[in-house]
Amino acid sequence: MTLLDFPGRVACTVFLGGCDFRCPFCHNFELIDGTEAPIMDDEELLAFLSKRKGLLDGVAITGGEPCLHQGLRELLPKIRELGFAVKLDTNGYHPEFLRELLAAGFVDYVAMDIKNSPAKYAMTCGMEAGGRDQAPAHGETDPDGLDLAPIRQSIATIMELAPDYEFRTTVVKPLHEEGDFPAIGELIRGAKQYFLQCFTDRDSVPFEGLAPPSAEELKRYAEIMRIYTREVSIRGI
Repeated sequence: MTLLDFPGRVACTVFLGGCDFRCPFCHNFELIDGTEAPIMDDEELLAFLSKRKGLLDGVAITGGEPCLHQGLRELLPKIRELGFAVKLDTNGYHPEFLRELLAAGFVDYVAMDIKNSPAKYAMTCGMEAGGRDQAPAHGETDPDGLDLAPIRQSIATIMELAPDYEFRTTVVKPLHEEGDFPAIGELIRGAKQYFLQCFTDRDSVPFEGLAPPSAEELKRYAEIMRIYTREVSIRGI
């Protein structure tokens, strides 16, 4: 159960395995390659939720990257039929599937991670040239070769179709600097809501040498982002 993951809802969080990014600061790295054994299947999840009507009013679907799972087409409407609102977390790299889910009305709230400025996107999500599982598709690329077109398409889709949404950046030293935030702001200019999330180190984080920014740094970054977005908040301090 969570009071934090789905704003305005008492929710449970469902973690799906598998991700196409390899972010060095990931808190759920054991889910990345999809080999972590699941603790329940779809029917067990629906039975779990059925017993919690009146206790919960939302379900937050996260990962890994949920949009790798085509079965969401069938699962999300079943969750909604039980009376629960659905929040979807995404890295934004599957814009067509995201658009399909939103257009069908299966999702009430979307949270998309904005990893960094375009010039540092591949580095921040662990997908530099030579370190990816597959070559990028055609389109705009950052200097390390990651195709940024899906990211831009997902941002536009969310701002167009999502009933409610947020964009968010987990701020990590040394991956983020003050000069990155104007470029991040341009990516999501006009967005309704943006969160700066303070990185917290854990045993599950795959890379050492990462640290959280100071409260003063986060406040400076927030002031920059207020030029570009309607509402800016800080989480984790």
